[in-house]
Amino acid sequence: MMEPKVLKTEADYEAALAHVETLMDAAPGSPEEEELEVFALLIDTYERDQHPIGLPDPIEAIKFRMAQQGLRQKDMAPYLGSQSKVSEVLNRKRPLSLSMIRALHEGLGMPAEVLLQEPGREIPEDCYDRRDYPFTEMFRRGYFDPFAGSLREARLRAEALLVDFFSIFEGMEPQPVLCKRTDREPDVNALMAWQARALRLAQEKAKDLPDYDPQRVDDGALRALVRQSYFSTGPQNARELLNRWGIHLIILRHLPQTYLDGASFIAPWGRPVVGLTLRYDRLDNFWFTLLHELAHVRLHLDPGRAGVAFFDETWGVETDDAPEDVRERDANAFAQEMLISADVWERKRPTLLPDPSERAVRQVAEELRISAAIVAGRIRWETQNYTQLGSLVGAQQVREQFEEYEVGRGQ
Repeated sequence: MMEPKVLKTEADYEAALAHVETLMDAAPGSPEEEELEVFALLIDTYERDQHPIGLPDPIEAIKFRMAQQGLRQKDMAPYLGSQSKVSEVLNRKRPLSLSMIRALHEGLGMPAEVLLQEPGREIPEDCYDRRDYPFTEMFRRGYFDPFAGSLREARLRAEALLVDFFSIFEGMEPQPVLCKRTDREPDVNALMAWQARALRLAQEKAKDLPDYDPQRVDDGALRALVRQSYFSTGPQNARELLNRWGIHLIILRHLPQTYLDGASFIAPWGRPVVGLTLRYDRLDNFWFTLLHELAHVRLHLDPGRAGVAFFDETWGVETDDAPEDVRERDANAFAQEMLISADVWERKRPTLLPDPSERAVRQVAEELRISAAIVAGRIRWETQNYTQLGSLVGAQQVREQFEEYEVGRGQ
C-alpha cells in the first residue's frame, strides 16, 4: 500500500505509476477509485513540472492549420504578405513578424503562445514601424543588444525588436517636455528611442545605486558638486557624486535630428536619470547642462511619478520667437545660481567685463575654486560673444573622460 504524497523524484513517480496499475479495476464510488483519482492528480502534476510537453513548431502549426482549412500558399497572402514572403516563411527563410503573428492569431485563430514560442505569452498590443525611427543607426549603436543578427535580419524582425526595446518604459506613457533654443524641430520618436536606451543603460547599474533621497541633494550638496569642476577629473567625480545620491548619470550620444544636449526624467524604478549627450565637447557646456538637468530633478520631477521627461537643447543661437516654458527659465536661473551665485557675480563682474582677460578669468576661478571654463562660459553667455575666451572653455576635455562615448555597437 502506497500513501499519497507529493512526488519529488523519478523513483516516487515510478512507484506511483506502479501503484495506479493496481487500482485500475477499482469499482465506481469505492475508496480505491478515490485513491486512483488522487494518484492520477499527483502524477499529472509531476509530469507537468518535470516532463513538460513543448510547444508545437510554429511553421508546422501553420502548415497543419492550412491543411485543416484547405488553404493553399496563395491563400496565406492576407496573413503573411506577398507570395514571396509566404514562400520564405513556410521554407524558414524569413522569421514571423509580429504583424504576421497578429494576423494569423486573429484571422486563423492560431494560439499566440505557439506562434511566439512562449507558454502563456500574449501578442503585444503596441505596433511599431521601423520607418518611424532611426532604426539603422539604433542597430549600428547596439540599441537592440543582445540581438546579434545582421541589419537585414533586424529589419525583418523590427517590430518584435522595437516592442522589446520600448518595454523598458513598463507601460508608462512618455510625456516629453521639449526645450528648444533654435527653430529646428526635433524628431520626437528619435528622442523616445534615445530615452529608452538611456533607461536600459541605467537599469544595468540600478542595483549598484542607493535609493534616491531628495533631502541629500540640497544647495550645499550641489555647490560641492560644482567645486569638483576645479579638478581635471571633475566630470568623472560628478558622476560618482550623483551615483552616491541615487541619481543615474548616463552619457549617451544623441541620435540624428534630436538636437539634444541633456535630459532628465524618473526611471520606472523611482530613481532620477540625468542624461548628457556631450554634443559639444566643452567643460562649460558640460557643467551648465548638468546643473540645468539637476534643476529639473530638484524643482520639477516627482520621484514617485515616472513619465515626464525634459529634453533640453541648452546650447545654440536663440531665436527671438522661441517659446520658453517657465520651467526652463527656472532651470536656467537655478543652474546659474549654483555655478556662480548672483551676489558673487555682482562682486566679480567689474573685473571681468566689458573686456575680460584670460588672467582675470583664471584669477576669479581660482578664488572660487571652480573651473575657469564656468567663468568663461558665463561671460560668453552674458555678452553673447561666443568667439572670446575660446582657450578657457575646456574644449575636447569631456568626452575623453567617458569611455562609453566611444563610437561603436555599445553606444
